[in-house]
Amino acid sequence: MDTKAKEAARQKVIEVLNKARSMELQAIGQYMNQHYNLDDMDYGELAAKVKLIAIDEMRHAEQFAERIKELGGEPTTEMSGKVSCGQTVEAIFPFDSKLEDDTIFIYNQFLNVCRENGDSVSMKLFEAINAEEQEHYNYFDNVSDHIEKLGPAYLAQIAGTPSDTGGFSKGFVSSGGGE
Repeated sequence: MDTKAKEAARQKVIEVLNKARSMELQAIGQYMNQHYNLDDMDYGELAAKVKLIAIDEMRHAEQFAERIKELGGEPTTEMSGKVSCGQTVEAIFPFDSKLEDDTIFIYNQFLNVCRENGDSVSMKLFEAINAEEQEHYNYFDNVSDHIEKLGPAYLAQIAGTPSDTGGFSKGFVSSGGGE
């Protein structure tokens, strides 16, 4: 493969890595906003889990940035969209389920771009992050299902629970997720 073709392939991979980083930055803002709001609504347990997921997303954004730098690119600082503010507890979890489901689908497409352009390292990065996004999706979808089926009874059980995640937090996946 000639140098021009290699450079073009590398640029395509950097482009999808930056798109993914932009999505992670948006998720961080979204989940932190929700964390603060859930805590204000006195749903501490839910707030704590959303905070841990935001920390996972921070790690993902860093991993994408580090790979972009390894490839000679410049990591984006732009979010892929606006943060949706002021959501009710009933709206947060279906919203987040959709966000994670869309992310998984898109990252699978990005993974294919990496494969087609001969970058197995970036491909494996997308595989690893997608596995964590699947855990996030499962959590959000389960909570959404509980709220839909049990409604006020489920929310009453969680109201007043603590939101403290302790000192330094490893994130949702690193701390054992929804277990």
